[in-house]
Amino acid sequence: MVRINNFAVPFDDTRDLRVLAAARLGVEAAQVQGVTVVRQAIDARRYHGAPIQFVYVLDVALASDKGVRAKLNKRMRKDKNISWQEPVAAPTPVLRSFTASTRRPVVVGFGPAGMFAALTLARAGWQPLVLERGQDVDTRHRDIERFWTTGVLDISSNVQFGEGGAGTFSDGKLTTRINDPHMADVLEAFIAAGAPEEIRYLHKPHIGTDLLRTIVKNIRQEIIRLGGEVRFGACVTDLELAADGAVEALIVNGEERLPVETVFMGIGHSARDTYRMLYAHGVSMEAKPFAMGVRIEHPQAFIDRAQYGEDAGHPRLPVADYALTWRDPATKRGCYSFCMCPGGLVVGATSVAQGVVTNGMSNYHRDSGIANAALLVQVGPADFGTGVFDGMLLQEKLEHLAFTLGGSDYRAPVQTVGDFLAGTSGSQQFLTTPTYRPGVRAADLHGCLPRYITDALAGALPHFDRKIPGFADPGAVMTGVESRSSAPCRIRRDRATFEAEHTPGLYPLGEGAGYAGGIMSAAVDGLRAALAFLTKQ
Repeated sequence: MVRINNFAVPFDDTRDLRVLAAARLGVEAAQVQGVTVVRQAIDARRYHGAPIQFVYVLDVALASDKGVRAKLNKRMRKDKNISWQEPVAAPTPVLRSFTASTRRPVVVGFGPAGMFAALTLARAGWQPLVLERGQDVDTRHRDIERFWTTGVLDISSNVQFGEGGAGTFSDGKLTTRINDPHMADVLEAFIAAGAPEEIRYLHKPHIGTDLLRTIVKNIRQEIIRLGGEVRFGACVTDLELAADGAVEALIVNGEERLPVETVFMGIGHSARDTYRMLYAHGVSMEAKPFAMGVRIEHPQAFIDRAQYGEDAGHPRLPVADYALTWRDPATKRGCYSFCMCPGGLVVGATSVAQGVVTNGMSNYHRDSGIANAALLVQVGPADFGTGVFDGMLLQEKLEHLAFTLGGSDYRAPVQTVGDFLAGTSGSQQFLTTPTYRPGVRAADLHGCLPRYITDALAGALPHFDRKIPGFADPGAVMTGVESRSSAPCRIRRDRATFEAEHTPGLYPLGEGAGYAGGIMSAAVDGLRAALAFLTKQ
């Protein structure tokens, strides 16, 4: 097997990859038995007039031929992007584990972290019990659609709570900054459950909420097939600890006592009541920095033109995205785009009564014609206080202010960039029709965001406009508030064992515990915590 790194091909070159790989290697096409795409990215930077390119990492299988091998060895001495690739060994399977305990592990929360903790445990023969406060994904979808259509909110079944977690009703991005070998395990589990195989190699893979709804259901059915159990509408309302601090029992829905020894807590970043309950029992927690801001929308065609130029709209190019950052030179406070959703929508994502929360969502084909992203501003204990829940209290305050500005019926406050920068409000000359559901109301976003956030946004927008001319178009619409980008506090745990400090048997997981920031990182965190537990047995 030969690996070709950094193989740049003009995006409109439609020749078969076998032909392209053979030409790069200097061999006959008939010698190429197969090509595997390891990675595919897009380079739209057009250096020195070069076209937009697909940049590949390819593994090329060649016919066994001594002459070909000699020719390649000579070529490799000149081209450092070509090398022999040793076959990758299959991962060591996790063997069935045995223990004297008759109490199976319990997983609380069925978002990515809890889901992959449960799947890992089930594959090892541990038959986990999963408790999810929300509903199964089909019921949840109906509840969310009802909220988006009528404004009737179910505080237990919404964009934050239910099967699949918050990521199921998002853009379904699988990009992450972590570099962990278990990422491949997560991707393969998604593919086995129905995800497109391209997520193995795309530089910026995504699934989309329409596909995720089926995928998470299939993973649940696999856990059940392996002996696990998944219960919906099962909210952990209390716990009992032994004298040494170890977990002894969970209380479900305020009435059922469930004896336990091992609990994986994948509660998500919005389980505020669970945070408070854990803290009341002495579970070690701390405040942490996070970010808040607004959503901004543009026509997708505008973003495509900004990134692809005259090639925008070409059928071989995906809808374009962007990533923008800025730091205030005086305060050093950062502002950045986050969770950019090409071809998506802005949706209501609250899980509390009398609160407005925005999020971005898209389906697999990203074909809404609208691009949206969060514009977030960094906040920390210096802004909101050092108490464990001070950041959470700030979230609650801003979400309620947005609810009031929106008209107290879960409409969201919106403001054009022109009004925001000019200090005026009320304009409805929108560049695009706001997509937020359940609906919007023109208002002044300064009324639901503190000045340190609005000042940072005002400083960042002109900078972003220089990066993407037209980004700060006076008619671009901003919707508030984006407050749930990450957890405002962290449940402290041992780095090696994944167990909570001073609380043996409790494994805090994923975004809700403050150790992940998206679908992939949360899933890997849950998987690694389960492996840490299995290693102890």
